[in-house]
Amino acid sequence: MKSRSLSLVLLFWLGIHFVSGAQDANTGNWYIYFGNQKINSKWNLHSEIQYRNYNFAGDLQQLLLRTGIGYNLTENNNNLLAGYAYIHSQNYILNSDDKSSFDEHRIFQQFITRQKFGRVNIMHRYRLEQRFLPDNFRIRMRYFASLNIPLNRQEMNPGAAYFSAYSEIFINGGSPTFDRGRIYGALGYVISRHLRTELGFMSQIQEKTNRNQFQIVLFNNIPFRE
Repeated sequence: MKSRSLSLVLLFWLGIHFVSGAQDANTGNWYIYFGNQKINSKWNLHSEIQYRNYNFAGDLQQLLLRTGIGYNLTENNNNLLAGYAYIHSQNYILNSDDKSSFDEHRIFQQFITRQKFGRVNIMHRYRLEQRFLPDNFRIRMRYFASLNIPLNRQEMNPGAAYFSAYSEIFINGGSPTFDRGRIYGALGYVISRHLRTELGFMSQIQEKTNRNQFQIVLFNNIPFRE
């Protein structure tokens, strides 16, 4: 009950910032692939590719590659995972059409827990990141809460259209404490037992800037072979 209340507070808080900040934000596009390969009933391999653009396509903002090994504490509901991420960023120089680029290496640990209430599927993710930047080292904590609600089925089965939403807050280990917040809404479709896709819109709120993103997402959950 406590985690559900926290999720509602975060959704409400990020919603206020979304309404107040979206008007001045620029809009880009993210193409995202999430893969989950089951090694056996306990272990899984996570893979992720995110290609982020300042516009619809062709003006690279960031390329993110993330992978990790997870372990199920309980079947389907509670998962521990540790992994590595490589991030290549290209940022525009202030008052210029030129860009500067840099690479980041990141180690992370996370815990995911899932609940189901009727047709509503809820997920909480708690992630700790160790960020190795070109001239700095930072620690960051992230809390992510999401829900999926099938619209034309009782379950998230093949053929189901669904509504998806999430909020996420990023907290730095140093100053400034608040790093960023995100709020997202989407419509999705379950293509098959292991494949689904979403088309959504996300607003990202930072200390001094806001940015909107369209997102095209593909989820691929691959079963293990006994």
